[in-house]
Parts: sequence; C-alpha cells; structure tokens
Amino acid sequence: MRNNKVYSALNIVGLATGMAVALLIGLWVFNQFSYDRFLPNYQQAYAVEVNYTNHHDGTYTQNQLSLPLAEVLRTTIPGIQHVAEVDFVDFPSHDFMVGNKKLLINGGTVAPDFLKIFQYPLITGNVNSVLKDPFSIVIDESTAKSLFGNDDPINKTIRIDNQHDVKVTGVMKDFPANSSMQFHFLMPFSYAVQTANFVKNAVNQWDNNSFQIFVGLQPGVTSKQVAATIKNLIYQNNPPSRAFKPEVFLYPLKDWHLYSDFKNGKIAGGFIDYVRMFGIIGALVLLIACINFVNLSTARSEKRAREVGVRKAIGSQRRDLIFQFLTESIFITFVAFLLSIAFVQLALPYFNTLTGSLVQIPYSDPVFWCIMMGYVLVTGLAAGSRPAFYLSAFNPVKVLKGSIQLGKAAALPRKILVVLQFSCSVAFIISTVIIYQQIQYAKDRPTGYSVDRLVTTFMTKDLAGHYDALKNDLVASGMVESVTKASSPLTNIGWHTGIANWPGQSAGELPINVGAIITDDNYFKTVGMKLVDGHNFSNNLGADSTNIIVNESAVKRMSLKNPINQLITFNGINGRSRIIGVVKDALMESPFTPVQPLVFTHGQFGTQVIYRLAPGVSPHGAIEKIGKIFDRYNPAFPFTYGFVNEAYDHKFNLETLVGKLAGVFAGLAIFVSCLGLFGLAAYVAEQRTKEIAVRKILGATITQVWVLLSSDFILLVAISCVIASPVALYFLSDWLQKYDYRISIGPGVFILSGIMAIIITLFTISFQAIKVALANPVKSLRSE
Repeated sequence: MRNNKVYSALNIVGLATGMAVALLIGLWVFNQFSYDRFLPNYQQAYAVEVNYTNHHDGTYTQNQLSLPLAEVLRTTIPGIQHVAEVDFVDFPSHDFMVGNKKLLINGGTVAPDFLKIFQYPLITGNVNSVLKDPFSIVIDESTAKSLFGNDDPINKTIRIDNQHDVKVTGVMKDFPANSSMQFHFLMPFSYAVQTANFVKNAVNQWDNNSFQIFVGLQPGVTSKQVAATIKNLIYQNNPPSRAFKPEVFLYPLKDWHLYSDFKNGKIAGGFIDYVRMFGIIGALVLLIACINFVNLSTARSEKRAREVGVRKAIGSQRRDLIFQFLTESIFITFVAFLLSIAFVQLALPYFNTLTGSLVQIPYSDPVFWCIMMGYVLVTGLAAGSRPAFYLSAFNPVKVLKGSIQLGKAAALPRKILVVLQFSCSVAFIISTVIIYQQIQYAKDRPTGYSVDRLVTTFMTKDLAGHYDALKNDLVASGMVESVTKASSPLTNIGWHTGIANWPGQSAGELPINVGAIITDDNYFKTVGMKLVDGHNFSNNLGADSTNIIVNESAVKRMSLKNPINQLITFNGINGRSRIIGVVKDALMESPFTPVQPLVFTHGQFGTQVIYRLAPGVSPHGAIEKIGKIFDRYNPAFPFTYGFVNEAYDHKFNLETLVGKLAGVFAGLAIFVSCLGLFGLAAYVAEQRTKEIAVRKILGATITQVWVLLSSDFILLVAISCVIASPVALYFLSDWLQKYDYRISIGPGVFILSGIMAIIITLFTISFQAIKVALANPVKSLRSE
C-alpha cells in the first residue's frame, strides 16, 4: 500500500464508497421492515377491510366500515379477543386549549380495546381504565409538555374544540418514527357517540361506512382461521340494500407500511417495491466496487509476479499464497469499511432529510457489529478471491525467466468485468432519466382547476356558524378575490358513495362507485373548474336540494349522451337527483390514475374554507391580515392554512424521492466505475509507454495517441450500453405498468444515456492518455 499509493487509494476509496452505499441502503431497508415491530404482540393486530366487486369497475378495497359490524365481530366470532371501532381524523382538526395555550393537533376517538390491540407504552395510566369515562383523554408526552410544561397532567382539564372539557387520564410515550399510526391523543369512542349526532345515528346504520375497525386475535389464532367466518358478515346482516357483494377480510399490522396497494381485492405491492429496488441497487453498487478491486489487483499482477515466483521457489505452497492474498484483501476491505462508516455518518443527516426517515448507525448494538464483521469478511473474500487464486497459480520458473505475459492473460476477464460494471452504471442512468420523465409527465398533466394563490383552512364549528360573515369580511379585506366551502379538500375526496340508478342502465348492472363533494354556488368560480354543459348551482339551497353537478368521467361512465336534466339515484340525496351541469374533469386524487366519476351536491356542510388570494398581493402579508379575520370568528382556535399547490406537489413525494435516490446512487455507481477506469487507464498507459514513444518518434500526433488509448475503453462502454438498454427497458416497463397515466419509452433515452456514459468515460481516461501522449519519448526509450 505504501509503495503503490495511487492504486491503494483508488482501491480503498472505491470499495469504501460501494460499501457505504450498501450499508446506507441496508440500514434504510432494515428501518422500513422495522415498522410497528416495537409493539408487543403486533402479529395479532389487524385492520378490518372489505372488498366490493362490480363486474364493470372490478374489485376495490376500502377500510371505511359501518359501526354495527364491530359489534357483530365482538360478540359472534370465535378467535377474536379485542375489537375497537375508531374515528380517526387525518388532518389537524381538534383544538386543545389550556388557559392561553392553544394547539391544533390530530388524533381520534377509539373504543377502550384499542390500547389492548395496539399496546402503545403508557407512561401514566392503566390501559383498562384510561378510556372508560366518555370525557377522558390520553395524550402523548409532547402534547403534555406543550400544554402543561413540567406539571403532572393527570386529572388536569383540557377544553376541546371550544365545546367540552375533558380530563387527562393517561400519558403515552411519543411515537417512534417507525410507527404506521401517528397521532397525539386518544379519546373514548363514547365521547363521539354522546357529542356528535352523526356518530350516534351511525351506531345502527349498516350503510354508513365512515369508520375504521381494528381487531386483536387471541394468542395462537391466525387470520386464516377466522377468514371464512367473517367473509360474508356484511352481506348476511344487510342483504336487501346491497347490490355489491362485500367480502370482509383482515389486513395485518405487519403489512401496513410495506404492502399498501390492493388490486382486485389482493395485496399487489406498495412501498415494498421500492425497498426491494433500492436493495438491489445497493448490492449492484457494492458489486461494481468489488469489480474495481478485482480489476486493479489483477492489472497490477505483473508487479507481484516475481514476488510469487520467489516465494514459491523458496517453498511456499499455493494455499499459503492464497491465504496471504485473501488476508491482504480482507485487511484492505476492513480499512475501506472504516472509511465507509465515516461516509455513512456524514451522509445520514442529508439522507434522513431526503427520505423523511430516522436512520441511525446502531453503534451500541453487538448484533450490528457481528453482522458488519461478516459483511467485511464476505466482501473481502468476494473482492479478493480472483486475484488470490489468479496470482497464486503463476509458474515460478516462467515468472522468474520473464517469459509470462501477465497483462494479456488477464485482459479478457478484466474487459468482461468492465463491461459488467458499466452495464450497471448505464442502467442506473437510464432508470434515473425515465423516473424523472414520468414525474414530469404527471406534473404537466392538466389539473382541471387553478392552484395559483389558492388556500384552504379547516372549517371548525365556530367558523361554520359565522361562515357568511367570514366570507364577506375576507372579500372586503381586499386580500381575497373569492371564497367557498366544501366537504373535501381540493387534493382529496373524503366521501365515496354509489349511483344506484341512471338512464340507460342495463338490467342487473351494479351501482357505480363515485366520489361526492358537498359545495356551495361559489365553488367552481373559486377553484377555477370549468362547466362544459348546463349551469351552476344557485344561491338558493332549497331550489338546489335535489340538483347535482357531475364531472365528465361520470357522464362517460353512465354513457349519457344528453346528461342535462337526466335523473339519477345515489346515496347522497333521498329520492331522484337532477343533473343540472357537467364540469370538466379535475385531478383531485392521484395524478397517475384516470379521473374517477364525481358528483357535486349543494349544501351547508363543509370541512374546508377555500379562498383565492387577490392578484398582486403579497402572500405573506395577505395571510397575516387574513389570520386576524379568522381569529375574530374563531378565537379559540389557532389560525392554520395550506396552499393547494403545496398539497398537490405532495402527491409526487414518493416518486420524487425515488427519482432523487436513483440519481444519487446512479452518480455514486458511475463515480466508483470511473475510479476503476482511471486506475486501468493509468495501468494501460504505463504498459504501453515504450510503444507510444516509438509511435511519436515515427510521427504520431497527440490526438492519434489519445484515440489509440481511448478506443478500447470506448468500445467496452459501447458494449455496456447495448447490454444495459434492453435490461433497463424490461424492468422500467414493468415499473411503469403501475401507473395508468404514464410515458412511453422511446429510443432517445437510451441514446442520451449512452452518449453520457461515453462522455464520462472520455473525461475519466483522457487525463492519463494525454499525459502519456505529452511525455518525452527520449526519456521512455533511453534505457533500451
């Protein structure tokens, strides 16, 4: 190492980079698989879900269920130990007030068995009693600290939603980052029953699918054992109104994080696809680093050939030499591993920020170090095995006579390995380009409404009671040009129902699953949706009580040629509803899937105040003035808001993360490949010094020498491009199939990636080629 500083540095840095990538991805993969494993008895915890099948729309899966199902599960199904009905709120809609302190945080109401199914650690309180009193509450450490400081919160009172006082009966530990459920408080489900008529009425409504249900199975009982008994529970208890035949099943907690995508009623993947993908990438980058080690070691074999010859001549056995070279390889790998730990530690803050995870190196875990020593040993053996067996096989007589041509003997395997590592690198480049093209393609898709200057604020009961005055004051402030309200945010549809009857419906055709949004007459103007047929709602709620507006997808799904004034029946309105307008399709759910049928109704209910800032006003200044207006009508709640464009961009977070990670790892793979290429170019230039000197004396130009030394490497990279392209095409085509709205892969991306790889190769080897070409031929030949 001391006598070959450049090659040693290239070997160690290249191997350390590959090991760092593999270690970083390995820690991240372990973190993803660790979700919810901190909970005792997590294997017995399940969510109850249901599949609905329609011959036209296929099978779709939902976790929103009716409350009577929970009671049936609790009282009639053997093997189920605990059942908890839950009303979780996914957005921050509950206001906590203690004195002058106000917090707007997320949580939900749960049945008492919830903390027996999900055994989140309680710092204070007993799991059997903390949720007994309807007006009790369990909060987490952070909330307790924010509201009560260092005081003991137990039996202290919190004013919730400026309506009721509740007493703190328990404090939970803050949830770790690897928990699928993240909330800050729990209240008894009986609180919702006593204070909300909607929940009280839902207790006996089989058709009100607005709640979640969780179960804990008895020890030793599996989901397969209860699957048959729960499958038809909804159909058996509520058959007359069901055109769909629902099938109930259990979805295990251990799968929630990684297996969240359902297709035709079956788990079809989810985040696990990306975990596997990056696991493969980590292994490939490590492979590329090992290939570098092998290539540089065998390329330098001539330097060590005489050493092998002398050792064998004085009695060394081949096994002694193999042991020596493998030991050297493991030692170099260990040095590279120490450097890789430093690389990972430096990268972790940026990596955690990028991925939104909390990955750490578990320095105090002896199991980690045992695994790492095995990792070093396996990597060292893998990287050093070929050089060890190759070098130890030299014939001492031929070596010491100088008759062995080591460079030529190693050339073909070395070229094959270069092709292999650059094939991986080129495939990474192609993948990165395709991922970014897909993201941009979806981002460029017309949304059907204008996100510019559009803001939303959650509608509390206080705001709902003063909505008209709030609306007038917002417009009068000059900061807002239009205000509306709706039952769903712009980037999500919170309520789905079914159209049971429509004109032209064929005999026996099942209901159509549609989204439904309750709006007012100012909705379409405010959000910028365009009516393509008919007219808008009036400002008369009574006149519009049975009128609806549908989107283009709903018209297409019902095959209505003249939709205006057609009558349909759906669950949102009693009796027949009249279509008075058709609005252009808008992306309110996934930007990667077709727009779903959607129905707008006119009503008072709303969970969102949606308003568009006036043109030309400063968003910061406008929000400050608007906040004072909201505080006037909503004094018990802190003013919160969200820009719709930011919420829409959030839909691309996963794909953007994948694109960034793919780009980073592609760059590192190319960097490692180039380190090896630089070393090989230096070796080849050194081997051909005298040849180049003779060529220069005979009139060769610097350009000719550069082409001579570069052509072999360019040919290898070109072969890599040919191999990588069909492989990348196969896997990327499969990846794109998960998106209904997707790009088509053309030849341009492969040509571009090939050109990029060749340019990178030229930059890498040109330094050595030009250095040799500029050398004085007299100095190279004077020893001859």
